[in-house]
Amino acid sequence: MTTTNRILLVDGMALLFRAFYATAMSNYYMINSKGMPTNGVYGMMKHLFTAIDRYQPTHVVCCWDMGSKTFRNDMFPDYKANRGAPPEELIPQFDLAKEVVGSLDIPNIGQVGFEADDCMGTLSREYSDHSQVFILTGDQDMLQLLQPNVSVILLKKGYGNYAEYREDSFYEEKGITPQQMVDLKALMGDSSDNYPGVRGIGEKTALKLLMKHKSIEGILENLDQLTKGQRAKIEQDLEMLHLSRKLARINCEADVNCSLEDALFYIDEPRMASKFDDLEFRNWKKNIVGM
Repeated sequence: MTTTNRILLVDGMALLFRAFYATAMSNYYMINSKGMPTNGVYGMMKHLFTAIDRYQPTHVVCCWDMGSKTFRNDMFPDYKANRGAPPEELIPQFDLAKEVVGSLDIPNIGQVGFEADDCMGTLSREYSDHSQVFILTGDQDMLQLLQPNVSVILLKKGYGNYAEYREDSFYEEKGITPQQMVDLKALMGDSSDNYPGVRGIGEKTALKLLMKHKSIEGILENLDQLTKGQRAKIEQDLEMLHLSRKLARINCEADVNCSLEDALFYIDEPRMASKFDDLEFRNWKKNIVGM
Protein backbone atom coordinates (compact mmCIF):
# COMPACT_ATOMS: atom_id res chain seq x y z
CA MET A 1 0.00 0.00 0.00
CA THR A 2 1.46 3.34 -0.96
CA THR A 3 0.82 6.26 1.30
CA THR A 4 1.87 9.89 1.34
CA ASN A 5 1.76 10.35 5.13
CA ARG A 6 5.08 9.86 6.88
CA ILE A 7 4.61 9.91 10.66
CA LEU A 8 7.60 10.22 12.99
CA LEU A 9 6.90 8.90 16.51
CA VAL A 10 9.58 10.23 18.85
CA ASP A 11 10.62 8.62 22.14
CA GLY A 12 11.08 11.86 24.08
CA MET A 13 12.79 10.26 27.09
CA ALA A 14 15.28 8.36 24.92
CA LEU A 15 16.35 11.52 23.07
CA LEU A 16 16.51 13.66 26.20
CA PHE A 17 18.51 11.14 28.28
CA ARG A 18 20.93 10.43 25.45
CA ALA A 19 21.53 14.13 24.81
CA PHE A 20 21.92 14.91 28.52
CA TYR A 21 24.50 12.22 29.23
CA ALA A 22 26.50 13.00 26.08
CA THR A 23 27.60 16.32 27.60
CA ALA A 24 27.03 15.67 31.33
CA MET A 25 29.97 13.24 31.27
CA SER A 26 32.25 16.25 30.94
CA ASN A 27 30.17 18.38 33.39
CA TYR A 28 28.87 20.56 30.56
CA TYR A 29 25.28 21.46 31.49
CA MET A 30 24.86 24.69 29.47
CA ILE A 31 23.41 26.65 32.40
CA ASN A 32 21.82 29.86 31.09
CA SER A 33 21.55 33.27 32.78
CA LYS A 34 18.34 32.18 34.55
CA GLY A 35 20.25 29.32 36.20
CA MET A 36 18.48 26.69 34.07
CA PRO A 37 20.54 23.76 32.73
CA THR A 38 19.63 23.20 29.05
CA ASN A 39 22.18 20.66 27.72
CA GLY A 40 19.65 17.80 27.47
CA VAL A 41 16.97 19.85 25.72
CA TYR A 42 19.49 21.43 23.34
CA GLY A 43 20.87 18.03 22.31
CA MET A 44 17.36 16.58 22.11
CA MET A 45 16.38 19.28 19.62
CA LYS A 46 19.48 18.51 17.59
CA HIS A 47 18.55 14.80 17.50
CA LEU A 48 14.97 15.71 16.56
CA PHE A 49 15.86 18.07 13.71
CA THR A 50 18.53 15.70 12.37
CA ALA A 51 15.90 12.93 12.14
CA ILE A 52 13.33 15.27 10.61
CA ASP A 53 15.86 16.29 7.98
CA ARG A 54 16.64 12.64 7.20
CA TYR A 55 13.11 11.15 7.21
CA GLN A 56 11.11 14.16 6.01
CA PRO A 57 7.97 13.40 8.04
CA THR A 58 4.63 15.00 7.26
CA HIS A 59 3.54 14.43 10.88
CA VAL A 60 5.46 14.28 14.19
CA VAL A 61 4.33 13.13 17.66
CA CYS A 62 6.49 13.01 20.81
CA CYS A 63 5.70 10.36 23.46
CA TRP A 64 6.72 10.44 27.14
CA ASP A 65 6.75 8.33 30.28
CA MET A 66 4.41 9.86 32.86
CA GLY A 67 6.10 9.14 36.19
CA SER A 68 8.06 6.02 37.10
CA LYS A 69 5.20 3.73 38.19
CA THR A 70 3.28 1.79 35.55
CA PHE A 71 1.04 -1.27 35.31
CA ARG A 72 4.25 -3.33 35.06
CA ASN A 73 5.20 -2.34 38.61
CA ASP A 74 1.83 -3.67 39.76
CA MET A 75 2.73 -7.05 38.22
CA PHE A 76 6.37 -7.01 39.34
CA PRO A 77 7.38 -4.41 41.98
CA ASP A 78 11.08 -4.73 41.08
CA TYR A 79 10.46 -3.63 37.48
CA LYS A 80 13.09 -0.94 36.71
CA ALA A 81 13.84 -0.75 40.47
CA ASN A 82 17.56 -0.79 39.62
CA ARG A 83 17.42 2.72 38.20
CA GLY A 84 18.62 5.52 40.44
CA ALA A 85 17.10 8.98 40.67
CA PRO A 86 17.94 11.23 37.69
CA PRO A 87 20.76 13.78 38.20
CA GLU A 88 19.58 17.09 39.63
CA GLU A 89 20.63 18.95 36.44
CA LEU A 90 18.28 16.74 34.40
CA ILE A 91 15.15 17.03 36.58
CA PRO A 92 14.10 20.57 35.50
CA GLN A 93 14.72 19.62 31.86
CA PHE A 94 11.82 17.08 31.76
CA ASP A 95 9.16 19.82 31.80
CA LEU A 96 11.35 22.15 29.77
CA ALA A 97 11.70 19.55 27.01
CA LYS A 98 7.91 19.21 26.73
CA GLU A 99 7.58 22.99 26.67
CA VAL A 100 10.08 23.26 23.81
CA VAL A 101 8.43 20.42 21.88
CA GLY A 102 5.11 22.23 22.35
CA SER A 103 6.62 25.44 20.98
CA LEU A 104 7.25 23.52 17.73
CA ASP A 105 3.52 22.59 17.63
CA ILE A 106 4.45 18.92 18.10
CA PRO A 107 1.95 17.09 20.35
CA ASN A 108 3.30 15.70 23.65
CA ILE A 109 1.55 12.40 24.35
CA GLY A 110 1.64 10.25 27.49
CA GLN A 111 -0.66 8.18 29.68
CA VAL A 112 -0.31 7.73 33.45
CA GLY A 113 0.35 4.07 34.27
CA PHE A 114 1.86 3.36 30.84
CA GLU A 115 5.32 3.87 29.36
CA ALA A 116 6.16 5.94 26.30
CA ASP A 117 6.74 2.58 24.54
CA ASP A 118 3.08 1.65 25.05
CA CYS A 119 1.93 5.01 23.70
CA MET A 120 4.13 4.64 20.62
CA GLY A 121 2.93 1.07 20.15
CA THR A 122 -0.72 2.15 20.36
CA LEU A 123 -0.28 5.06 17.95
CA SER A 124 1.83 3.04 15.51
CA ARG A 125 -0.96 0.43 15.23
CA GLU A 126 -3.50 3.16 14.61
CA TYR A 127 -1.46 5.11 12.07
CA SER A 128 0.02 2.18 10.14
CA ASP A 129 -3.36 1.38 8.57
CA HIS A 130 -3.05 4.47 6.42
CA SER A 131 0.46 5.88 6.86
CA GLN A 132 4.16 5.08 6.89
CA VAL A 133 5.36 5.16 10.51
CA PHE A 134 8.92 5.73 11.74
CA ILE A 135 9.64 5.15 15.45
CA LEU A 136 12.70 7.09 16.65
CA THR A 137 14.11 5.60 19.86
CA GLY A 138 17.17 4.16 21.55
CA ASP A 139 15.28 1.14 22.83
CA GLN A 140 15.59 -2.28 21.18
CA ASP A 141 12.29 -3.33 22.83
CA MET A 142 10.55 -1.33 20.11
CA LEU A 143 11.66 -3.82 17.45
CA GLN A 144 8.65 -5.97 18.39
CA LEU A 145 6.47 -3.23 16.80
CA LEU A 146 7.85 -3.75 13.27
CA GLN A 147 5.09 -4.25 10.70
CA PRO A 148 4.83 -3.72 6.93
CA ASN A 149 4.24 0.04 7.41
CA VAL A 150 6.25 0.50 10.62
CA SER A 151 10.03 1.03 10.74
CA VAL A 152 12.14 1.41 13.88
CA ILE A 153 15.03 3.87 13.83
CA LEU A 154 17.48 3.17 16.67
CA LEU A 155 19.77 6.03 17.67
CA LYS A 156 23.45 5.20 17.64
CA LYS A 157 26.36 7.23 18.96
CA GLY A 158 26.55 10.80 17.73
CA TYR A 159 23.97 12.66 15.65
CA GLY A 160 22.40 11.24 12.51
CA ASN A 161 23.74 7.70 13.04
CA TYR A 162 20.90 5.20 13.00
CA ALA A 163 20.31 1.49 12.82
CA GLU A 164 17.20 1.21 10.65
CA TYR A 165 14.94 -1.82 10.93
CA ARG A 166 12.07 -2.92 8.70
CA GLU A 167 9.94 -6.00 9.12
CA ASP A 168 11.23 -7.81 6.01
CA SER A 169 14.94 -7.26 6.69
CA PHE A 170 14.60 -7.96 10.42
CA TYR A 171 13.97 -11.67 9.96
CA GLU A 172 16.95 -12.00 7.61
CA GLU A 173 19.19 -10.31 10.16
CA LYS A 174 17.97 -11.84 13.43
CA GLY A 175 16.55 -15.20 12.37
CA ILE A 176 13.33 -14.54 14.31
CA THR A 177 10.26 -12.39 13.64
CA PRO A 178 9.56 -9.09 15.43
CA GLN A 179 6.73 -10.80 17.36
CA GLN A 180 9.19 -13.42 18.65
CA MET A 181 11.22 -10.62 20.26
CA VAL A 182 8.74 -10.71 23.18
CA ASP A 183 9.43 -14.42 23.80
CA LEU A 184 13.17 -13.79 23.41
CA LYS A 185 13.05 -11.17 26.18
CA ALA A 186 10.88 -13.47 28.33
CA LEU A 187 13.53 -16.21 28.13
CA MET A 188 16.68 -14.11 28.57
CA GLY A 189 15.24 -11.35 30.78
CA ASP A 190 16.26 -7.71 30.60
CA SER A 191 18.86 -6.37 33.01
CA SER A 192 18.11 -2.73 32.16
CA ASP A 193 14.40 -3.20 33.00
CA ASN A 194 15.38 -5.44 35.93
CA TYR A 195 13.42 -8.62 35.26
CA PRO A 196 15.27 -11.94 35.17
CA GLY A 197 13.55 -14.19 32.62
CA VAL A 198 14.89 -17.73 33.02
CA ARG A 199 18.08 -17.66 35.07
CA GLY A 200 20.99 -19.19 33.20
CA ILE A 201 19.49 -18.76 29.71
CA GLY A 202 21.19 -16.07 27.67
CA GLU A 203 20.47 -14.58 24.25
CA LYS A 204 22.29 -17.28 22.29
CA THR A 205 20.36 -20.19 23.84
CA ALA A 206 17.06 -18.27 23.75
CA LEU A 207 17.50 -17.54 20.02
CA LYS A 208 18.35 -21.16 19.28
CA LEU A 209 15.27 -22.40 21.15
CA LEU A 210 12.97 -19.93 19.38
CA MET A 211 14.37 -20.70 15.93
CA LYS A 212 13.58 -24.36 16.53
CA HIS A 213 10.32 -24.23 18.53
CA LYS A 214 8.91 -20.84 17.39
CA SER A 215 7.39 -19.73 20.73
CA ILE A 216 7.40 -20.27 24.48
CA GLU A 217 4.40 -22.58 24.00
CA GLY A 218 6.38 -24.54 21.41
CA ILE A 219 9.33 -24.85 23.79
CA LEU A 220 7.11 -25.99 26.68
CA GLU A 221 5.42 -28.60 24.48
CA ASN A 222 8.83 -30.01 23.55
CA LEU A 223 10.68 -29.91 26.87
CA ASP A 224 11.79 -33.52 26.28
CA GLN A 225 13.86 -32.31 23.29
CA LEU A 226 15.81 -29.80 25.38
CA THR A 227 19.07 -30.56 27.13
CA LYS A 228 18.73 -31.62 30.75
CA GLY A 229 20.16 -28.30 31.91
CA GLN A 230 17.85 -26.17 29.73
CA ARG A 231 14.80 -28.13 30.84
CA ALA A 232 15.70 -27.84 34.55
CA LYS A 233 16.23 -24.07 34.25
CA ILE A 234 12.91 -23.51 32.48
CA GLU A 235 10.94 -25.73 34.85
CA GLN A 236 12.48 -23.98 37.83
CA ASP A 237 11.64 -20.47 36.53
CA LEU A 238 8.36 -21.22 34.76
CA GLU A 239 6.36 -18.62 36.65
CA MET A 240 8.97 -15.94 36.02
CA LEU A 241 9.09 -16.91 32.34
CA HIS A 242 5.37 -16.17 31.94
CA LEU A 243 5.60 -12.99 34.01
CA SER A 244 8.64 -11.78 32.04
CA ARG A 245 6.69 -12.19 28.82
CA LYS A 246 3.93 -9.94 30.14
CA LEU A 247 6.53 -7.35 31.17
CA ALA A 248 8.30 -7.52 27.79
CA ARG A 249 5.20 -7.09 25.64
CA ILE A 250 4.42 -3.52 24.62
CA ASN A 251 0.80 -2.72 25.39
CA CYS A 252 -0.77 -1.37 22.19
CA GLU A 253 -4.03 -0.47 23.89
CA ALA A 254 -3.01 2.56 25.93
CA ASP A 255 -5.68 5.22 26.21
CA VAL A 256 -3.98 7.71 23.91
CA ASN A 257 -4.94 9.26 20.62
CA CYS A 258 -3.66 12.04 18.44
CA SER A 259 -5.40 13.02 15.22
CA LEU A 260 -3.47 13.43 12.01
CA GLU A 261 -4.58 17.04 12.02
CA ASP A 262 -2.96 17.64 15.43
CA ALA A 263 0.21 15.80 14.41
CA LEU A 264 0.69 17.69 11.13
CA PHE A 265 4.25 18.97 11.13
CA TYR A 266 4.54 22.66 10.55
CA ILE A 267 6.93 24.93 12.40
CA ASP A 268 5.91 28.44 13.35
CA GLU A 269 9.41 29.89 12.92
CA PRO A 270 8.94 33.10 14.95
CA ARG A 271 7.54 31.05 17.86
CA MET A 272 10.44 28.58 17.69
CA ALA A 273 13.00 31.42 17.45
CA SER A 274 11.46 33.17 20.43
CA LYS A 275 11.66 29.97 22.55
CA PHE A 276 15.22 29.05 21.51
CA ASP A 277 16.43 32.62 22.06
CA ASP A 278 14.65 32.83 25.42
CA LEU A 279 16.52 29.69 26.55
CA GLU A 280 19.77 31.19 25.21
CA PHE A 281 20.44 28.28 22.84
CA ARG A 282 23.73 29.28 21.25
CA ASN A 283 24.10 29.12 17.45
CA TRP A 284 20.84 27.19 17.23
CA LYS A 285 20.15 28.17 13.61
CA LYS A 286 23.32 26.46 12.47
CA ASN A 287 23.68 23.70 15.10
CA ILE A 288 20.08 22.57 15.59
CA VAL A 289 17.92 23.60 12.65
CA GLY A 290 20.65 23.75 10.00
CA MET A 291 19.37 27.08 8.64
